[in-house]
Amino acid sequence: MPEPLTDPLFDKIALIGIGLIGSSLARVIRREKLAGHVAIATRSAATLKRAEELGLGDSYFTDPAEAVRDADLVVVSVPVGASGAVAEEIASALKQGAILTDVGSTKASVIAQMQPFVPEGVHFIPGHPLAGTEKSGPDAGFADLFENRWCIFTPLPDTDPAALEKLAEFWRRCGSDIDTMDPQHHDMTLAIVSHLPHIIAYNIVGTADDLESVTKSEVIKYSASGFRDFTRLAASDPTMWRDVCLHNKDAILEMLARFSEDLASLQRAIRWGDGDKLFDLFTRTRAIRRSIIEAGQEIDAPDFGRQALEHPTKP
Repeated sequence: MPEPLTDPLFDKIALIGIGLIGSSLARVIRREKLAGHVAIATRSAATLKRAEELGLGDSYFTDPAEAVRDADLVVVSVPVGASGAVAEEIASALKQGAILTDVGSTKASVIAQMQPFVPEGVHFIPGHPLAGTEKSGPDAGFADLFENRWCIFTPLPDTDPAALEKLAEFWRRCGSDIDTMDPQHHDMTLAIVSHLPHIIAYNIVGTADDLESVTKSEVIKYSASGFRDFTRLAASDPTMWRDVCLHNKDAILEMLARFSEDLASLQRAIRWGDGDKLFDLFTRTRAIRRSIIEAGQEIDAPDFGRQALEHPTKP
């Protein structure tokens, strides 16, 4: 029997930015019939043309204010440093009762940038889907990106509960689990679980490139070892990660200081041949890996499931 028809969750959704997150949203919105109309806006005419070629939306704009007119849900998916400028541009075009959200991985900075421009009667609910790959652009998205991944909200004190629940239902239908956090707690948490690993990866790959005694051909030749996994993180969008570092500076610096202290302790253990300390550390960290798999945030497959991760189905 055919599945029963359901009404779209929103009449019109506007996606501001059509990179990995925005294009993945466009695909899952279409698949799950979450909107009657999807408007897409991006600065680059070439990127907008490609989004149209892929059929990601119903209307296309280089002016974000035009895209958000009459939209019930507006999702800002741009580098966090551009959030305030986008909010200022679209403010006068937002309709009363609309939900305005974002997908940035820093929240205190985004709130400080966007909130001053949010008109009375518009529900601003900052958000962050914890999903992504190292790829970017409208071709990089796929509808299953958010499946079994967390989407964290950092609602403001006066957030309307009904608007929050409707946005939560949107992300649930995209496949996500929902959690809420204080913005500062979010930023500190993400500094250690996301931002610091990327920064370390960028630094390690940069160090390998700088070493005069190691040619680039050797780096590539032997990259089947752990170095390859660092290069995946280090291939992430430079603009996005530049903005993350600049807009979550305090939390990242605190985590870097803690990491430096722990690294010095590890260095001493290696220097003095403290095998017990090394074994204890490696045992503890191995258990963390297993707990991540048990939590459903990773797959337990040969080669870390790399084939499944690198070749997802793209509806």
